[in-house]
Amino acid sequence: MPKNQPQRLIAAFQSFLDTSLEATIEKSLHTDPKAEILKLFHYVAATVPAYQHFLQEHHIDPAAIETFADFQKLPLTTKKNYLQGNSLSDLCRHGKIESCDFVAVSSGSTGKPSFWLRFLSDEYAIATRFEQIFRDSFQADQRRTLAVVGFTLGTWVGGMYTANCCRHLAAKGYPLTVVTPGNNKTEIFRVVQELAAYFDQVVLLGYPPFLKDAIDTGNAQGIDWRPYRVKLVMAGEVFSEEWRSIVGEVLGSTNFCYDSASLYGTADAGVLGNETPLSICIRRFFSQHPDAARELFGESRLPTLVQYDPLSRFFETHEGTLLFSGDNGIPLLRYHISDDGGIISYQQMLEFLHAKGFDPVAELDSRGVHQLPFVYVFGRSHFTVSYFGANIYPENVSVGLEQAEVRDWLTGKFVMEVKQDSKQNPFLSIVVELAPDIEEDEEKKNAIAVSILEQLLRLNSEFANYVPPEYQQPQITLKLMGDPEYFPLGVKHRYTRKGFIDAPRPRRT
Repeated sequence: MPKNQPQRLIAAFQSFLDTSLEATIEKSLHTDPKAEILKLFHYVAATVPAYQHFLQEHHIDPAAIETFADFQKLPLTTKKNYLQGNSLSDLCRHGKIESCDFVAVSSGSTGKPSFWLRFLSDEYAIATRFEQIFRDSFQADQRRTLAVVGFTLGTWVGGMYTANCCRHLAAKGYPLTVVTPGNNKTEIFRVVQELAAYFDQVVLLGYPPFLKDAIDTGNAQGIDWRPYRVKLVMAGEVFSEEWRSIVGEVLGSTNFCYDSASLYGTADAGVLGNETPLSICIRRFFSQHPDAARELFGESRLPTLVQYDPLSRFFETHEGTLLFSGDNGIPLLRYHISDDGGIISYQQMLEFLHAKGFDPVAELDSRGVHQLPFVYVFGRSHFTVSYFGANIYPENVSVGLEQAEVRDWLTGKFVMEVKQDSKQNPFLSIVVELAPDIEEDEEKKNAIAVSILEQLLRLNSEFANYVPPEYQQPQITLKLMGDPEYFPLGVKHRYTRKGFIDAPRPRRT
């Protein structure tokens, strides 16, 4: 039995309990993150066998990495070149899988499961991100709060991790009580209706489309959410500010900057950053000024915008994508997660906005305004779409199109994207290319939808468990071969579009 585990846990837990959120953020503002990341590098190079092998393969002497400029020359680590080539034990500190006590499972770009290990003490840095939201946005340090975890429970990272972090806040003294119905809408309705009277507010935590579906379904069943003073914590998908307003109005939200927040997280290393009242205020400005958003972010769509603590998760950029480094059950250095995005310092952001005639700090009270850097995220550059938090892969859909019942009608090309209907409800759209001399009809569309759904349910456990049954059936559109919009000839085909995360069009006056 590892003899240092109790001491390690007690020290980390005591530090978490004794250190206020203000002190944690203040330390980040007055500590050089570049010096800290060098310390982490040398610690990992000395204690993690997989990273030692990685450096040897690249002929790198750890002692030669003396400056941050040296660190930036280190090769990137990825699932393919680092994680998949090493045993789980070698990826852990001191090569001991028993140094961790929990495993989460995620799927990579091909749908193959990945295992992520951590020890209880690794969760405290992530709990601090939840603390930012619960205290700065929801004032949960002063209000009795019922946290209703609507993320899927099981081996997937969202539900269990979220429940644990909320319980850590309760241990720190927050008047916070956690209940875990998962993505069971009926159970969510029951616990809210029976328990909310004992609390000052209710926080629903889950994937954005699932939360909206639960709220709308409850509303249709006669539930008036407004007396429950509901707040939202979300993760997994980008949503528009119009979406935030529509859902907030149903809940009776009085301040959109303080009544909800989204987490930027990954199974690889937990929560990397979180929305703050300041980042939300800024994002809502950009949603109404798409030209300014395009100028700053380089694209017409609106990204997720969060703030992060560089002492917890250190970000860099590489060719328009994000890298991060951070300690965890499996420590990661210069890890390339293929998220399209970038980083902006607090000062750079405020200067840009002031030049546009906007002062977000003046729009808020002092609560939740911290001079932390910003990271913006458009989403994964590989060909997946995120739907109710489930990654949907082209390979899964291809299998559905290759079934004997439908394959003779089709070329095999398709485009999938998540769209929203007029009520802002999401649906999975798949546009499919017809084979030559094949005409579309409703019978074909229905058969293709059934075939794809059968394979998604068979091959993709995230889809089967995350997506409510009433939202699982894809909506099929058939196009003639060579359709100039979806299947132009002579160019490389792309299997996805990110329609759900596009910036809303500016309202015309």
